Amino acid sequence: MMDGEWFGYAAATLTTVAFVPQALKTIRSRDTHSLSLGMYVVFTVGIGFWLAYGIHLGSWPMIACNTLTLGLAGTILAMKLRYG
Repeated sequence: MMDGEWFGYAAATLTTVAFVPQALKTIRSRDTHSLSLGMYVVFTVGIGFWLAYGIHLGSWPMIACNTLTLGLAGTILAMKLRYG
């Protein structure tokens, strides 16, 4: 029987992995013109809060995946601010 913690690992892994192809494409191409600045600001701040919540709970699935996603989203946000 699966412990409930595995649902957290599965959810965190899938949502992070889903974000990786877009992040890699944006990082490689440096093309950010079609990306919404508002969406990336809100998304990055939201991921920061999820990370803080995961730290508060001591939830390793939330901490690990939100750390990775925050790094990717922060990189794209910085590129959007730099390249428009």
